Amino acid sequence: MHIDEIKKEKTIQELLEFGIININKPSGPTSFDISDLIRKIIGARKTSHFGTLDPKVTGVLPVALNRACKLTGFFLGEDKEYVGIMRIHEDVSFSKIKEVIKKSFLGKIIQKPPVRSRVKREEREREIKSFELLEKDEKNILFRAEVQGGTYIRKLVDDLGRDMGIGAHMLELRRVRAGIFKEDDKKYPSVNLYDFEKAVKEYRAGDDKLLRDMILPGEVVMKLFPVVPIKKEYSEKLLHGSPIYLEYIKGEKTESDSKKVCAFAGDKFIGIYSVVNEGGIFAKADFVLQPVEQKT
Repeated sequence: MHIDEIKKEKTIQELLEFGIININKPSGPTSFDISDLIRKIIGARKTSHFGTLDPKVTGVLPVALNRACKLTGFFLGEDKEYVGIMRIHEDVSFSKIKEVIKKSFLGKIIQKPPVRSRVKREEREREIKSFELLEKDEKNILFRAEVQGGTYIRKLVDDLGRDMGIGAHMLELRRVRAGIFKEDDKKYPSVNLYDFEKAVKEYRAGDDKLLRDMILPGEVVMKLFPVVPIKKEYSEKLLHGSPIYLEYIKGEKTESDSKKVCAFAGDKFIGIYSVVNEGGIFAKADFVLQPVEQKT
């Protein structure tokens, strides 16, 4: 089962009902502004973005359409990757900065959200997967960082400057990856607003090709969690709220450390479930995709 095969079977209306668009956010508007603009342009009932970017920050901003908004919480904690420029307030060597990063700014760190953040300002653990310095032009340094979701890059740069005793701040920042969504993905690269509006205009005029190409079906969530195949005769029970009993699973249940799974009956996505392994129950529902009633 491949996401392209699932997409091929869907109508444009089905994609708009349960789809995600990888938007290339420009500098200026807030993430909410972009999400709301997408809603108005396409005429969706609702939209939701996967992970806030500051107004001046650009790059990958996945936006969910209609019922795909229910998937937001499953994507938010995924790793993010950024490219940016920081300015150090006093000139020090490349090697000195790399030394400080290696010592104190890789792996698990403790970070407190910045003063202007909307979340409670309490210390929290975050993981810095990589923090690479790419180029140095006097006091301006180009860097790339891969971090756990929820890490504040501006605060990371500020803390680095404080640790070195010279001060530092961020000049520019671009998110190039948010979980499975990438800026330069070969099939689903991030889409700028101009191209999105153009695609919607062509769709309104009767040609949905450009818009279809931009939309990822919500079933792409299966890239986050293992897929559990369900016997088709039990799919209706699951759609009506039943947990996944061991007997519902097609074939032998494979062992997995994952706490969540995606249930599919053939190529039909049923929902996302939390693994419980209680008696004969394998997993309980977090989200079930009810079929849309067809209008007559």
